[in-house]
This record gives sequence, C-alpha cells and structure tokens, in this order.
Amino acid sequence: MTRYDVAIIGTGPAGLEAAITAKVRNKNIILFGNKDLSNKMQVVDHPILNYLGLPSVTGREMAAAFTKQLEELGIEITEQKVTSVYAMGDFFALQLGDNTMAEADSVILASGVVAGKPYPGEEKFLGRGVSYCATCDAPLYKGKVVAVVGGGPEEEAEADFLGEVCEKVYYLPLYKEEPSFTHDNIIVVREKPAEIKGAMKVNTLATDQNEYEVACVFILRAAQFPGQLVPGLEVEGNAVKVDLQMRTNLPGLFAAGDIAGQPYQYIKAAGQGNTAALSAVNYLAEKNRNK
Repeated sequence: MTRYDVAIIGTGPAGLEAAITAKVRNKNIILFGNKDLSNKMQVVDHPILNYLGLPSVTGREMAAAFTKQLEELGIEITEQKVTSVYAMGDFFALQLGDNTMAEADSVILASGVVAGKPYPGEEKFLGRGVSYCATCDAPLYKGKVVAVVGGGPEEEAEADFLGEVCEKVYYLPLYKEEPSFTHDNIIVVREKPAEIKGAMKVNTLATDQNEYEVACVFILRAAQFPGQLVPGLEVEGNAVKVDLQMRTNLPGLFAAGDIAGQPYQYIKAAGQGNTAALSAVNYLAEKNRNK
C-alpha cells in the first residue's frame, strides 16, 4: 500500500490551496473530494468581491480557475468519501467509503463545516448500531431491518446496496428530490429523524411522527462532524480546535477553512490551507530528522 506524505480531505479553497502548496513542496499527496469542487462554490452566482487577484468573479468562475491550476500542476482528485481517520502513532489510516484504506504520514482536514448537531443517541451508539458507511458495515446487518438518513441524492447508491443485503431499508431523505432505487424493499419515509434509541445496541429510530424498529441507522452526510470523523480530535462546537499554525491536538493532523471555525470566507480558507500545508511539510521534515 502506498503511504502518502500528506492526505488532504476537502476540495474547497482550503483543501485546494493545501494540495497546491504541498505539491509545490514536492510532497506525495492524495486529495479527497469532488471533481466539481466545493458545492458551496458551485451555487454562488453573485460576484465575490474580496478575493485577492480574482476580482468580482462568481463562485463557479473561481472553481473553474482553481480547476485549471490543479490540472497545470497534475493534481488529481480522488472521489472517495473518507468515513474515518485513525491516528496510528507515526501515521494515519483513512477508511474510505468503498471499505478500502489509505495511509498518510500527515492529514489536513478541509472538509467544511457540518450544519446542525448530531442526533440524540448518534454519538452514544456509534459502532453499536450507528454507522457512517453502508458499504463498510452492510454485511453486519444481513437479513435485518435498517434505516438510512440520506443527506443528498448521491447517498442513494449506498442505500441501494443495503437493499441487496438487508430485509428492509427505511430511507429518510433530507432533500426535496424524489429518491430512485432498484430494490423494492427500500421504503422512502418523508419524516424527520429525531432520536436514535436502544439499550446496549440500537433498536429504534424515532422520527417526528413515528418510531421504527431497526438494527442500525446509517447516517450518510456529505461530511461528518469532525469529532466523529477523527477519534480523539479536540473540537469546539462544530469546529476543530487549532493553533495559529493550523495544528490540532493530534500530532501530524492539521485543519483549515470552515472546519476550523469562523469567519466562513474563501480568502481566509485559502490562507489557512497554505499554512496547514507548510505546517505539514515542517512536521514531516522534523519526523525525518528524528528517525
């Protein structure tokens, strides 16, 4: 397995700047995200007035400029969802959505801010009937009844996979579009998740209208709350706690952009991405000196 120098999670301004800086510093990198870049940029049609060097461009125009720069540097985007990051001592193991793993000596979190809060019971039952990866954990619930909370249409493929394995799947879409599945044992429930209940393990998903007996609740978001993505990571609210060098409490792990807190500005995110990458480069150099 290839072990990368730096793994970067997120394709907004922070993650892209981190990738560019690390690449220019001759590091072997892997960049996880969306080839269309941050959705936050794609939906901004009004001019952005305070980004230095790109006056009055829209979010989409900015994304096009960023994409061109990535192509010129030969930086590719890996469209795999990172479901967990584990600190393994002198390296990090990243669990991916297809149930494979990647390894890196350092990691930069730039996956953006996650709105809202975890559902009641979500953190309590994580690993005991709450999962963030259907392809990873589906075999554990073969022939059982499960629920899926889908954050967007892109999560329907994982729910469809569960339909192959499980007896029944309750699918709760958090978006307006009508879901489409190939398995008729997937039941769309237009209700809002309210609480995850159980004893030693999950046995019930409560909504704003009903309760459903389930063995597992798969919560499929575009991004996880940072404390759930990385066990042991220190957070403040929904933000990762960092110092001025974008270092977290875990050596070798850095954070930049919206995930590191307000203000939520493109220019600030890019600056922090640059700082995080330089900090990662310095961390790797010190690590090599100490070998």
